[in-house]
Amino acid sequence: MKTMSSAKPAPVPSGPADSKAVQSGEARSSAIMAAGTLVSRFLGFAKTWMLAAALGLGSTVNDTFINANNLPNLIFLLVAGGVFNAVLVPQIIKASKAPDKGADYISRLLTLAVLVLLALTLLVTLMAPSVIQLTTQGYSPQQKALAVTFAFWCLPQIFFYGLYALLTQVLNAHGAFGPAMWAPIVNNIVAIAGLGMFIAIMGANAVNPHTIDNWGSTQTILVAGFSTIGVITQTAVLLIPVFRLRLGLRPRFGWRGVGLGHAAKLSVWTLATAAVGQLAFLYVMRIATIPGAERLRLQEAGDPAASTMPGNAVLEVASQLYLLPHSIIALSLATVLFNRMTRASQEGDRVALRNALSHGLRTMAVATVFGALALFALAGPLGMFFSGNVRQDGVMLAQTLTILALSTPFMSANFMMSRVFYANEDARTPFFIQLVLALVNVVAAFAIQFLAFDQIIFAIAILYTGGNILSVIVSAFFLRRLLGHLDGPRIASSYIRMGYAALGSALAGAVALWLLGSYNPDGYAWSDRIAAFVTIVVVGPVMLAAYILLLKVFRVTELQDLLQPLLGRLRRRAAEPVPEDRAGAPEVRRVPERATISVDTGLIPRISGGFDAESFRAGPDIREEDSFAYGRPAGPEGGYLPAEDLPSTAQGGLGRGDVPLPGRRTYQGPAGHNPYFPFGRKKKK
Repeated sequence: MKTMSSAKPAPVPSGPADSKAVQSGEARSSAIMAAGTLVSRFLGFAKTWMLAAALGLGSTVNDTFINANNLPNLIFLLVAGGVFNAVLVPQIIKASKAPDKGADYISRLLTLAVLVLLALTLLVTLMAPSVIQLTTQGYSPQQKALAVTFAFWCLPQIFFYGLYALLTQVLNAHGAFGPAMWAPIVNNIVAIAGLGMFIAIMGANAVNPHTIDNWGSTQTILVAGFSTIGVITQTAVLLIPVFRLRLGLRPRFGWRGVGLGHAAKLSVWTLATAAVGQLAFLYVMRIATIPGAERLRLQEAGDPAASTMPGNAVLEVASQLYLLPHSIIALSLATVLFNRMTRASQEGDRVALRNALSHGLRTMAVATVFGALALFALAGPLGMFFSGNVRQDGVMLAQTLTILALSTPFMSANFMMSRVFYANEDARTPFFIQLVLALVNVVAAFAIQFLAFDQIIFAIAILYTGGNILSVIVSAFFLRRLLGHLDGPRIASSYIRMGYAALGSALAGAVALWLLGSYNPDGYAWSDRIAAFVTIVVVGPVMLAAYILLLKVFRVTELQDLLQPLLGRLRRRAAEPVPEDRAGAPEVRRVPERATISVDTGLIPRISGGFDAESFRAGPDIREEDSFAYGRPAGPEGGYLPAEDLPSTAQGGLGRGDVPLPGRRTYQGPAGHNPYFPFGRKKKK
C-alpha cells in the first residue's frame, strides 16, 4: 500500500474554560442521546408485546399487518433512502457552514425533497394493490383485500420517513443531536396507545380471537391508523427544534447549480449497494408471506396443523430480539473506532488500520458472544413472553430465535469489517460484497419456497444465519487484500476464551432455567407471560454474573476495553487529572464536519415498521472523544474526516482506487456562495 498524505489544517485550540464547558455539554448531550435510544428500544419491545397481545403472534391478521407496515420503510430505503443518505445529507452538512447557516440552500433542498417525497408517496399509495401483489405470494382474495387496506393506511408513512430523515440532518448540522433520538419515543407511545385502546375495546386475541372474517374498519384505524399517526407525530416533533434554529426556512424553487448531480455521481456505488440489498430483502420477505397464506387455508379447512405454522410475524419478532446486542453495543463501538480507522487510512498506516479493526472485533465480541448465548439459552422464556399468551406461538418464536441467535457475533463482525472499506474511501468493494450476498440470498430464497410450508420461516432464519457467516468470509477475503492479514491468531484466541466464558455462563443459566421449569412444557416458565418475564429477570443476571467472572478467570482483557469509554466519561465528569500521556495535548473544540452514511453489507432483517434514527445521524459521534486514541483529534478541525475540498486520500479498493466515500469531495465552491443563488443578493421589491 502506498503511503499518501495531504495537507491537514491544524486544530484550533480553545481556552481551558471554554474547553471544559464544551466537554460538559458534550457529555450531557451524549447521555441524553444514549438515554433516548435505550428508552426508544424499550418502548419498541413494549409495542411488539402489545401487538402480539392484540392480534396474536401466530395469526393471519398480524402477519398481514406486519407485511404492510414494513412496506413504507422498505420502499423508502429502496427508492429514496440511498439518495437521502449519500447525496442530500452531505450537502446539508456542508451548507450549514455558510454565513446564513445554509438557510437558502437548505430551503431549496427541502423544497425539492418534499416535492419528490409527495410524488413518490402518492404514486406508491395509489398503486397499493400492485405493491401488495409484488410483495406477497399465495394470498387469498380476502387476505389480499385486507393487506391492501392496511397498505393504504401505512404507505403514507413514506413521506414522513423522508421528511424525518431530512429534519434530523438539519438539526445534526447545527449541533442538535438529541431531538432525533427522542422523537421515536413519541412514535412508540402513540402506537402503544392505539393498541391499548384496541385491547380495551375489542379484547385481546387470547380472549377474543381476531380473524379476517370479523375484522372491521375500527380495528384497522386502531392498529394501522395509529401506526401511521405515530410516524407523523415523530416527524412533527422535530419541527419544534428546527423552528427554534430560526433559519428562516421557506419554500424556495430553482435548483440549478445545487450540485446534487455531481454528488450522486460520486455516490453511485453507495446507491447501488443500497438498491441491491433492499431488492434482495424484499424478495426474501415475499417468500416469508407464503406460510401465513397457507395457515389461513388450513384454518378454513379446520386442520389443527394451522396452529403450528409460523408466519412472518414470528420471523420479525425473532429478528428484533437477535438484533438487540448488535444495535446496543456494536453500532456504538463501531462509531467510535471509525474515527481511528479513518485517521489510519488518511496516514496510509496499514498496521494502525489493522490494529483498529482487530481491537474493534475483539472488544465488540465481549458483548455479542454473550448476547448470542444468552438469547439462545433464554429463547424459551423470551418466546413465551412475546407470544400473546399462546404457548404454541411461544414455541415457534423460541425455535426461530435459537436459529438466529448464534449468528449475532458474525453480523456485528461484518458491520465492523465494512467500516474499514468506508474509512478507506472505498464504496465499490462493499457493492461487490453486497452483490455476492444478494445473489446467494435470492437463489436460496427461491429454493426455500418449495419446502414444506411449516419449514419456510425456519429455513429463512437459517438463511439469515448463513448470510451473516458468509458476509464475514467474503469481507475477510477482500480485507486481506487490503491489509495483508487480519491479526487472525490474536482475534481467534480472544474469541475462543470468550466462547469458553459464554459456555460456562450458558451452563449456569441452564441450571437456573431447569429449576424454573423452562425445559418442562408444564413448568413455571411456560405457565404465562408474567412467569416468563420473571424467568428472564432471574436467569439473565445469573448468566451475566457468571460470564463476567469467567472472563476474568480466562484473562479476557477486552472486557476492560469495552467499559473504557463509559469509565472515561465518568472520570471526566469527576474531573480527574489528565493522564501523563495526554498532558500538554491541545484542547480541541469538536465541530460536526459532514455526514457519512454507509450501507451495511449482508442481509440484515428490518424491524417491523421500524425506522432507526441512528442510521440518519451525522456519521460517527464526533462529540465523543476517541477513547482509544488518548484524546488526539479525530481529524482536521476536530472532525473525523478531512474537509471535503481536500485531495482524496483513498488507498485503493476493488477495481479502482479513487472511489470516494459517500458524500466526499462534493465541494461546490465557498459555502453559501453558489453563483446561481448567492445568499447576499438583495431581494427585489
